[in-house]
Amino acid sequence: MSMNRGMNACAWFLLSLSAAATVSAQDGHGSIVGWGMQVVGADLSADFVAVAAGGEHSLGLRSDGSIAAWGFDHYGQCDVPAPNTEFVAVAAGGFHSLGLKADGSIVPWGNSYYDQCEVPVPNADFVAIAAGYRHSLGLKGDGSILAWGENDYGQCDVPGQNRDFITVAAGEKHSLGLRTDGSIVAWGHNQYGQCEVPEPNSDFIAVAASQTNSLGLRTDGSIVVWGNSTSILTDVPEPDTGFVAVTAGGTHALVLKSDGSIIAWGYGAYGQCDVPPPNTSFVGIAAGRNHGLGLQADGSIVTWGRNDYGQCNIPARNAEFMAVAADGGHSLGLKTDGSVVAWGRNYSGQCDVPEPNTDFAAIAAGYRHSLGLRADGSVVAWGSNHSGQCDVPAPNADFIGIAAGGGYHGGGHSLGLKVDGSIVAWGCGDSDFDFGQCDVPAANSG
Repeated sequence: MSMNRGMNACAWFLLSLSAAATVSAQDGHGSIVGWGMQVVGADLSADFVAVAAGGEHSLGLRSDGSIAAWGFDHYGQCDVPAPNTEFVAVAAGGFHSLGLKADGSIVPWGNSYYDQCEVPVPNADFVAIAAGYRHSLGLKGDGSILAWGENDYGQCDVPGQNRDFITVAAGEKHSLGLRTDGSIVAWGHNQYGQCEVPEPNSDFIAVAASQTNSLGLRTDGSIVVWGNSTSILTDVPEPDTGFVAVTAGGTHALVLKSDGSIIAWGYGAYGQCDVPPPNTSFVGIAAGRNHGLGLQADGSIVTWGRNDYGQCNIPARNAEFMAVAADGGHSLGLKTDGSVVAWGRNYSGQCDVPEPNTDFAAIAAGYRHSLGLRADGSVVAWGSNHSGQCDVPAPNADFIGIAAGGGYHGGGHSLGLKVDGSIVAWGCGDSDFDFGQCDVPAANSG
């Protein structure tokens, strides 16, 4: 993502319904740690108790108090600070993340250009958190709210008597607080009326905020939406009843029904409103700018929507790897069973591992192609072959090592080390990018 795109991006966000932004589920060797835009992600198969979705990144809170983060990581919003333990709640903003510790302190990470990661002192006694596009909210145990970060529309200026709050939510540039009496207080940017809570302002049990809209869940299970009247978010699907949780993305919303199903509506061009089947057994929800997360009763996570930065990636179990390789926007992992896992940019098929995906002993990643060395000494190549970098010369045998090269603008070459100590080079068929990288100097042996 470019800085310009980031600065002008619409906001999105999880804004979870419950205090401490936590939803409860009912019921080290060989692992990969990834960072950057093409991330292996996390094993999302079990043990999660809460989820949060930011602009283009996602967070999952595990039952052991650790946080898994995946997706866009240009600002370090997926780099959970050590020690990654004792967390009880998570929140995700545009390009920053928050974690609430069991001791009541808040751990922030990611972009802090507007001081959205500068938690006010004393950093203690917090019971709930929320993250807006570039501001943050913390609810104290005494019912007061602290706000910090960007404040160009007063989104950090809590109005009136700052007390008796039980949960918080943050939109792009506005904030919401739910009081013990069921009323909602809203402040910040109000161009579309997103801070004008409809009457009667009572009987609310949860709040959420999107870019220019606000949502409240009533005790009778109905949803109230206010703010931008031109947004299709205001069209709550019928019947407007039986809801138990609400969250909002940039221009879409998710609600959880008492039967464990999710209903989504709003802007859906990226599939963010298409909940994957079977749409059952959900116990928690989160909405990013253009993607959604659903927490299942068994502790697993389901994702859908836009995935340009891997924010929806659920790769194979993050364990039993013995080698990794990465280049040009894609990544490879070699498993102990001899199979290869590939993820990331796949414009040229560089992540489509050929069958049979077995008996690999080594891997290499070029800019737009990939190599795998089999146990029998043969090389398998896949992806872009514009320069012949996937045409392994005959005889394709007796290799003991491989390497792959390439560049952003073009070209591509591959190298293989033979058991006799000689090197075989191939590719570079594009004369504009042939700089002699395939001309192995003499003597090519030993």
